[in-house]
Amino acid sequence: MERRKFIQSILTASAVAMVATPNQLMAEEAKKEAKAEAKTDTPALKGPNDLTLEEAIKVITGGKEVKKSDKIKLTVPEIAENGAVVPVKVLVNHPMTEKESVKAIHVLNTANGNTRCVDVLLTLANVEAYFATRIKLSQTQEVMALVELSDGTFINTAKSVKVTIGGCG
Repeated sequence: MERRKFIQSILTASAVAMVATPNQLMAEEAKKEAKAEAKTDTPALKGPNDLTLEEAIKVITGGKEVKKSDKIKLTVPEIAENGAVVPVKVLVNHPMTEKESVKAIHVLNTANGNTRCVDVLLTLANVEAYFATRIKLSQTQEVMALVELSDGTFINTAKSVKVTIGGCG
């Protein structure tokens, strides 16, 4: 081996060690911090929708009162064999006219990390206040349809869904 190649290989190895060592130390420190956060009683928020059901309702309604209503037909299965694809249908028995209409339909859940499943905004071009989709549910919980009417009032209904295989994880 020539002297120059030997010196080059030593310099290359030391440069790699200088770069890799701080990264490894920072990664180990980050792991320690993550473990420390996991041990605390109050977990850090994951995102803007990481809210409890009550907090999500307050955000959507602006703190207005929500009344239970039989005008909303919420169709969900009683038992969902796969929580990754739970069918949800919402039909609101309310006129869609200039004077009265449904402005929005929100589907919420009580036990997922993200309480807000779906937010559907409607216009008068919608002949009826209806939509269907599939949502993910991590475990057995309630699914709620929260409806905003054009006069600024809010109505809701909820149903329980038993999940046999969770879909969020």
